Amino acid sequence: MNKLRTALATAAAAALGLAALATAPAQAAAPPAFLAASQMPPSSTPWTATQVFTGVPENGGVLCAPYKIPAQNTRYREFSTELDTNGVQVSTVARTEADAVKLADALRGALAGCGSLLEQQNPGLQAVSASHGKLPVEEGAWVYSLDTADPQIGISDIHLFSVGRDGRTVTLVRWGQMGDLEDAPLAAFRTTTKTAVNKLH
Repeated sequence: MNKLRTALATAAAAALGLAALATAPAQAAAPPAFLAASQMPPSSTPWTATQVFTGVPENGGVLCAPYKIPAQNTRYREFSTELDTNGVQVSTVARTEADAVKLADALRGALAGCGSLLEQQNPGLQAVSASHGKLPVEEGAWVYSLDTADPQIGISDIHLFSVGRDGRTVTLVRWGQMGDLEDAPLAAFRTTTKTAVNKLH
């Protein structure tokens, strides 16, 4: 009889334990992680990074993709050096994976066509966009560049962009400074992009 009571008590305790697990609230998924300052492409002066903010950067998105990125479920971090080099990472968790695919495609389209759009909007500006291929990381990441020059004021700028996706999360990374494409650390930026996508989850 004692053995039976012990067995019943053990079974009841196990059942209560399972019930508690079933009714316990599920833990919220951890938000996507962000690049550290040291993971940006090497620079002649050290990078610094802001805290991670909620929403989108002040201009509603990033250069070449204004207002393409929804503010909801979006966070960002900005980067800078003592020189004129700067960058940003923006990450969005979409409602579904299909929505994430649509967002990544929209950003890629905006980056690919950025040069011609900027020339239309800014007469006299010379702007060239280029695609630098896909990187084999998670669901993929794509790298682009934007080379701009304003002959009237004699200033040229180069920006590198990437769009990567891991499941429902899409991240965009931008790097920029004065100069031309030949001055840009394209290989190092590819490494930064892979790191950014791998760190998301």
